[in-house]
Order: sequence, then structure tokens, then C-alpha cells
Amino acid sequence: MKTFIAFLLITFSAFAVKAQNKSVTGAWILEDGENRHHLFFQDGFFFHTAQQGKQFGMSRGGSYEIKAESISAKIMYNSADSNDVGQVMNIPFSLDDQSLTVTVSDGNASFVRVDNGNAPLAGVWRITGRMGEDGKVADIHQTGSRQTYKMLTGTKFQWVAIDPEKKQFSGTGGGSYTFKDGKYTENIEFFSRDNTRVGASLAFDGKLEAGKWHHSGLSSKGAKIYEVWSKVK
Repeated sequence: MKTFIAFLLITFSAFAVKAQNKSVTGAWILEDGENRHHLFFQDGFFFHTAQQGKQFGMSRGGSYEIKAESISAKIMYNSADSNDVGQVMNIPFSLDDQSLTVTVSDGNASFVRVDNGNAPLAGVWRITGRMGEDGKVADIHQTGSRQTYKMLTGTKFQWVAIDPEKKQFSGTGGGSYTFKDGKYTENIEFFSRDNTRVGASLAFDGKLEAGKWHHSGLSSKGAKIYEVWSKVK
């Protein structure tokens, strides 16, 4: 009997450790024909974006925390319904190594894992510095309530321009990225402002220095840029 109880305790402990090691962090995708849902979790933030083919559908996001078997999400922006901003959603979910199932109003939705959120650039970033015409990098002092965030998971990126205080959504874009040998490349999969940009790639020089991401090259409009991004804490 003692041996059997010891076996149960060991088995339960192993299961508990495995469960604790599971995390929603990273990128997930749900595909149904041309309909595609991107769901990203990183460093306490989440972004959810829907598209049909190249056509942007909607995007929403904010902060989140896991409570028992629910994802408690506080909405910072919703391109489809600004009345959601400031609201808290409690979404029941189940999770295994490669799938995330969430319970929504019309049933269950199952997402497939794309990555686990591990990469040198993984995090949620905000621009904090920019090089001026004099060639010097100056700090950007945030004024007003408008905010621009850029989330990077292990392989996916998304930026959003929002004003939570005014419940305004200004735009978003995202897709996949690579960062290797000082080169950062974005491959655009969705863009709220111009769906003709879907499929395009943008390459930049990039480096991590003292915990900050230095990002330089040419913008989508051909303008020279040098930006410094810092992680949101």
C-alpha cells in the first residue's frame, strides 16, 4: 500500500510539474479556408487579429493573466467595437503542447501553436528613441495617451497604434519575422491600412544593446530611420 501511495504521489507530482510548465505564451493560429485568426501572447499582453485572405477583418488586444482555467483579458483596443475598451473578458480555455482551445459565445475555437515565444527579440516593445537629422539619437518623451506597441513572439510580430484613453484604434500590421546576423526582416501577413502590402518583406539592421533594440534602415515609404525600442515592463 505504501508503495502504491508513493507511486501515486510521484505520478501526481510529475503531472503537476508538467501542467505548470505549459504556457499560452507565444503565437497561435486558427485557419478555416481563407479565414485566419492570429493569437499572440507575450509578457502579459495579447493581440488577436482576424483576416480573410489578404483582407483585414479586425484586431483587439490588451493585458491578460491566467486565473485557474480562464484567461482574464482586459481590453485596451478593439478595431471592431470601441465599447469593449476597458472591459474584462474571462475566457475558459484548455491547453496541451500544440493546441489551445478557447470557449467563445458560439462554441469552441481551437488554435494550433506556431511558436512558444522564445527568441532574443521576444517581448513587447515601445519606441523610446529616434535619430534626428543631426545624427544623434534623442529620447522620445511620451505625451498624451496615444501608444504604439510592437509585440514579437518567437517567430511572429505585430504592431498596434492605439489610444486607450480615447478608445481609438489607428492601425496594425503583422506577420512573421527573422533576426539573424544583425539583420531583422519582416514578412507582412496582414495590414489594416493597406492590404496590398500583404506579402511584402522589409529588411532592417538590428542589434540588442544594453537591453534595448536598435532598429535602422528604410521605412516602407523609403525614408531613412534609426529607432531605439525598449521593453514594456
